[in-house]
Amino acid sequence: MHRVATIAAIVDQHAEDAAFLWLRRRREIDGPVLDATGIGRIDQRLEANLEGLMAAGKAGWEAAQARFADYAEPGELFVLGVLALRWGDTDLTEVAINAAARLGEPGLSSLSAAIARTPRENLRPLVVKWLDTSDARLRCLGLSALWHHRVDPGPRLHALASHSDANVRRRAIRLAGGLGRRDLLPTVLGGLDGKTAKERLAAAFAACLLGEARSAHPVIDKIVLTETDQAEAAIEIRMLTTPPKAAKAWLQTRLGQPLLRVPATASIGLFGDPSVMPWLIEKMREPELVFAAGLAMRDLFDVDFNDTDLFTIDPSDLGKAFESLTDSPLPVADRVAAWWDEGPGRRNHTLFHSMRRLRLDALRVAIATPEAPLANWRMTRKFPAWM
Repeated sequence: MHRVATIAAIVDQHAEDAAFLWLRRRREIDGPVLDATGIGRIDQRLEANLEGLMAAGKAGWEAAQARFADYAEPGELFVLGVLALRWGDTDLTEVAINAAARLGEPGLSSLSAAIARTPRENLRPLVVKWLDTSDARLRCLGLSALWHHRVDPGPRLHALASHSDANVRRRAIRLAGGLGRRDLLPTVLGGLDGKTAKERLAAAFAACLLGEARSAHPVIDKIVLTETDQAEAAIEIRMLTTPPKAAKAWLQTRLGQPLLRVPATASIGLFGDPSVMPWLIEKMREPELVFAAGLAMRDLFDVDFNDTDLFTIDPSDLGKAFESLTDSPLPVADRVAAWWDEGPGRRNHTLFHSMRRLRLDALRVAIATPEAPLANWRMTRKFPAWM
């Protein structure tokens, strides 16, 4: 890192914009609104700001540090992590790791994202050191690097999947599933009895990827009933690994349970059956279910709804009962009903595959072929930000 002539206001703006753009990317990366091109546009802008900070040298690092001092948030930590890792500076990397400790799990997640944007050659010496340390946080970072870059650590994954720390075990088990490591299946199945819901869900996810959905289903069902913050992810895995007729019957019972109405409604589009649209339109008239119904609708059609007027970002457009909602965008039931009555097939829509669709397709392929690794659906197209 070196000191070069810079304009302080511009460098500060790079630090602010990079943090903001990463937060937006994190919100949309697995979502139903943007496709790979849309994410690619965000990436172009994000990369431009990160490169601006790197070109500024010491001034760029100081700007990022000052920003984190004022706003100790995940976005600001992500920027610190990217700069330190891309420069390959061990002292700065230590600063970023210590800063992450202040934020707990969100801090670890931010550094994991920074690792994902760092070239393998920069990470190789660090990952070897992190996996050999007794510090569980560093082992988690090492496993994050292996996950993002789809690298198989070989025999050492056995020990990591049986580690004494639950966070290390969870990440190692997820990696085993993602890499198709069926030799680790006994350890993965042992994780179904893990101490935390996150660990049990990670083991269930890995078991499904390794062809053992039947063993995972009882654990998934219990998580759906008892862990409301994990219910949506658990329902999704259940739907993807259950034959259609049985899955519909399973989901129908969840739609009748008050605490599960929202995640169950959001998942109904996974069946790919447009005949459910009249029912979904009625749910769009209920404040509790309007957002979930919109998510389900996006799963049903390969349509870029951003180019239509069927959704709104202003809840007041839907009426007084909806004004307090914070989720966005929301479907406008009357407009959706008119669109549906007209017949979506009669419109000339450009084929659109959202990032969520790419993720679901990757999961379906991996579940169908347990010996194959899970594809990296987050690969994005490079596209000029201004187009």
